[in-house]
Amino acid sequence: MNIQAFTLLLKSSPVIPVLTIERVEDAAPLAVALKEGGLSVVEVTLRTPAALDAITAMKRAVPGLIVGAGTILKPSDLDAAMSAGSDFIVTPATTAALVAPLKACGVPVIPGVATPSEVLERLDDGFEVLKLFPAEQYGGAATIAALSAPLPQARFCPTGGIGRDKVAGYLALKNVVGVGGSWIATNKQIAEGDWAGITENARAAAAFATPGV
Repeated sequence: MNIQAFTLLLKSSPVIPVLTIERVEDAAPLAVALKEGGLSVVEVTLRTPAALDAITAMKRAVPGLIVGAGTILKPSDLDAAMSAGSDFIVTPATTAALVAPLKACGVPVIPGVATPSEVLERLDDGFEVLKLFPAEQYGGAATIAALSAPLPQARFCPTGGIGRDKVAGYLALKNVVGVGGSWIATNKQIAEGDWAGITENARAAAAFATPGV
């Protein structure tokens, strides 16, 4: 899947759950709960020792689920994420050492940016969709709207502090292709095995899909 196909997929699943999974055994029921709620794209952050095995477990539990890896900080993180079977890659920021490996990894990449200079640098590197992070702390939807005038070619999939009440405002922007949010499956819900609650949140997220897609 290339980035064009990935952004097209986001029209039908524009809200990406950003997941922090502490226990591998939670990965399969979590994948099922999210899929039952109508979501097809999820991101697992590499913030726990269980994360890589969780990516593999989610893909095995729900074939066809698009599982990406987030919190990629260095080339070795990228190598590990690809070995785990990640379908796409997300970074919170992008160092010079990461650019070449990201471009060569063979799956869609959403590199993190926080300033107009970083946006321009990543565009010059050839990346088409960027992650404004942390979005709300850096001005939220208003910042992304302002960037559309000088940098109309940039498209964004922002994350960071975006609650359910903020989603529609972001998705209404012409330069936003999707958003990430941890509200769909919170750490507390995952720890407590609240799969029904997660499915309910996933349904709410799926309702933001582009009509007719």
